[in-house]
Amino acid sequence: MLAHMADAPIVLVDGSSYLYRAFHALPPLSTSSGQPTGAVRGVLSMLKSLIKQYPQSPMAVVFDAKGKTFRDEIYAEYKAHRPPMPDDLRPQVEPLHECVRALGLPLLCIEGVEADDVIGTLARLATESGRDAVISTGDKDMAQLVNAHITLVNTMKSETLDIAGVEEKFGIPPELIIDYLALMGDKVDNIPGVPGVGEKTALGLLQGVGGGLDAIYADLEKVTTLGFRGAKTMPKKLEANREQAYLSYQLATIKTDCELPVGLDDLHLAEPDREALKALYTQLEFKNWLAELLEGKDEGVDDVGTGESLEGGDVDEDPALTKPERTDHTVLTQAEFDDWLKRLEKTDLFCFDLETTSLNYMEAEIVGIGIAIEPHEAAYIPVGHDYLDAPAQLDRSDVLAALKPLLEDPKLGKIGQNLKYDISVLANYDIRVAGALDDTMLESYVLNSTATRHDMDSLALKYLGEKTISFQDIAGKGAKQLTFNQIALEEAVPYACEDVDITLRLHRELRPKLDDTGRLAEVLDTLERPLIPVLSHMERNGVALDAKRLHTQSQELETRIRELETEAFELAGKEFNLGSPKQLAEILFEEQKIPVIKKTPKGAPSTAEAVLEELALDYPLPKLIMSHRGMTKLKSTYTDKLPRLVNPATNRLHTSYHQAVTATGRLSSSDPNLQNIPIRTDEGRKIRQAFVAREGYRIVAADYSQIELRIMAHLSDDKGLLDAFANDRDIHAATAAEVFGVALDKVTTDQRRSAKAINFGLIYGMSSWGLSKQLHIDAKQAKVYIDRYFDRYPGVAQFMDRIRAQAADDGYVETVFGRRLYLPEIKAQNHARRQAAERTAINAPMQGTAADIIKLAMIDVHHWLNPAKGKAEFDAWMVMQVHDELVFEIEAQQVDDFIGAVRERMQNAATLNVPLIVEANSGANWDEAH
Repeated sequence: MLAHMADAPIVLVDGSSYLYRAFHALPPLSTSSGQPTGAVRGVLSMLKSLIKQYPQSPMAVVFDAKGKTFRDEIYAEYKAHRPPMPDDLRPQVEPLHECVRALGLPLLCIEGVEADDVIGTLARLATESGRDAVISTGDKDMAQLVNAHITLVNTMKSETLDIAGVEEKFGIPPELIIDYLALMGDKVDNIPGVPGVGEKTALGLLQGVGGGLDAIYADLEKVTTLGFRGAKTMPKKLEANREQAYLSYQLATIKTDCELPVGLDDLHLAEPDREALKALYTQLEFKNWLAELLEGKDEGVDDVGTGESLEGGDVDEDPALTKPERTDHTVLTQAEFDDWLKRLEKTDLFCFDLETTSLNYMEAEIVGIGIAIEPHEAAYIPVGHDYLDAPAQLDRSDVLAALKPLLEDPKLGKIGQNLKYDISVLANYDIRVAGALDDTMLESYVLNSTATRHDMDSLALKYLGEKTISFQDIAGKGAKQLTFNQIALEEAVPYACEDVDITLRLHRELRPKLDDTGRLAEVLDTLERPLIPVLSHMERNGVALDAKRLHTQSQELETRIRELETEAFELAGKEFNLGSPKQLAEILFEEQKIPVIKKTPKGAPSTAEAVLEELALDYPLPKLIMSHRGMTKLKSTYTDKLPRLVNPATNRLHTSYHQAVTATGRLSSSDPNLQNIPIRTDEGRKIRQAFVAREGYRIVAADYSQIELRIMAHLSDDKGLLDAFANDRDIHAATAAEVFGVALDKVTTDQRRSAKAINFGLIYGMSSWGLSKQLHIDAKQAKVYIDRYFDRYPGVAQFMDRIRAQAADDGYVETVFGRRLYLPEIKAQNHARRQAAERTAINAPMQGTAADIIKLAMIDVHHWLNPAKGKAEFDAWMVMQVHDELVFEIEAQQVDDFIGAVRERMQNAATLNVPLIVEANSGANWDEAH
């Protein structure tokens, strides 16, 4: 199964933690010349083990940089009592860094912050993008970072801590770890804490009060009623040390907003530098690793010499990850194939999976088919392995011809993982898969979109407790990675059989969980499962692209980019690298004396995009830099790239839509990402002009108008909003009239613009500060507008209060149709995290309901345009879905009738307390259709 190979957790290694722990855990090893090596060997052994354990994972190794950090500025005594680095450890640091780099691992050392802060920032980025991350550390402070996406792993103790693990180990959830550290302090880091409060007392306070520092200081009298020793005198100690407790909280809090030179997508493993490793292993006298390197073997894991983990204990595979016995069948003869066909004919449900040559569904060729009917037994039918000495295999055409009636049988159910891919590939062979489709990826996604990633490997580990064979295990990685047709059957069969067996068993595990919830099963059965063939069909339709127009625009953008560079040089008074933050900062803040808005963790003036955006309001050079950045991105991402993605056989662009990526139910797309093509700028609209219809056809774009505001009216049941939409009033003008106290016909353009910002800002949980920034007014005035809005629309304020409370009680919110979005940080003690979860709680029901409605519309429109029997009413294709918009290619003579018919269908996709309105227009290209 190629489709799951790209999914793997990000591994973030606390190199500084392991450096010290390896140094103290191992005997004082050294080379024959006396060079100490124990810590280097210990850390490398751990890293090699991690690489093998997470072969597909992006990874970073993070070390503390030299010098002071921002915590030293907060508290001069921070880490003042920590002894200097041991003499035998100091000379091991640089060789370790060199080895890490030679292994191909990204190494991060950021001045001004600690390794914890760098890891915390990367963990936050992973969480916000819905990706899982594993933090490999022995540092208890890191437990504060654990959430649904972040897990701690201590390889030295074979210990894994998820949310439940943190609670079991510490007696409190991750969100109280900072409070725990603040109360008891940390002697090693010289965090003062509260005198007289140790681990047991801190735990007693937090468990007894049921909250963090804020809760404790809000009710000090309650402390006297707690059962631990000294509780009666504790309020006096707490009060006397209130300032010190909150200082300790600040010191113990891991920073999660560091300015980093890399992003998550930069953390890929490079090929090891074998020559550098050879020199290092020779110098450090790592004889076993050197021998393996010279023999061309994979990097070894254990060279400590004891066969044991660094802190004792068996290093055999975790029993929880061992695989149960499974019977695998390699189907190479017609008789064996006939036997499996008979078994398939007698069942009403089976699991299948294609092994192919490519992840591109339009180009992939079938190499083999995996089949499973009952757990722990599977068959693999190879039809396209063509490596040297490959055994004779059944003819692919004959196998597919025999399977076609079964795959197309509407009464025979099919199970798969990411079934859309397999359905799309089978369509290349004129097989139209029919019947009930059960997709384990979607079952997991609907069950809880944020609990885990939804690839098969992650699901197997989470729900079955099994570690699966990765694609890289059998195919290698990088430029030398094999395609499946090149993989020997000895390796291909266990891999392919495991795929279908695991998927079948996952279905049996996940479907009952969904059925137990009731409404979630309905979301799966009415929205996600029926959408699979709809998306496959739309992807294969593709959309026509005018490559010449894009080429012309690329040239125009290149010219404009060069002009902007020249203008920037003139404004700066000299030439400089527009992409260099350092050079830009020097010009803006030192030479042009522009006020510094924000600093980096190192103390340098920041030139981040948000900073430049704010400066651009008042200064010409930052505005010009923003334009330069925007046009450069347009050119590289769209005008240069899109023509290269056109399929040469169809001469059309074929994107991939993803149902199980966003937390709220919205579809996403890749190769290319159609959801982010700009629409508000002239340059962005020119890109949309390149999306065209074939000769004799037109493009029709049908867009739900203000759908999230209409859903807000439905959910809040606010009379003012309901009346405005029921009477088809301009909602932004109506809001302006209410907020600014003017007659509807007297509303100015600026007032309407401000009201629009309020309408959309509030459904995203925008604060008065955020609104002030957007409208360029002071925060007090913004608060007046928001208060006036809630006075005029009290139902909205009541809904927001209600949904926040409900989210805190249930841990999730729901769409109108029952889709759930879990909010793991809705009770977080960290104020910023909790507020972010509350904002999500307000917006998710609206955004999720909008996603559900357009999915219902897509399913209905698809069956209308592609009836199972008889001729379609219109000669039209659905070619794209972008946010709240569906895009069609329709025969030119039928445009007017089609627009009326599709608008009616989309407006009737769901029934709310306000009418759904669809705006639809046509044009020769996508931009004209707006």
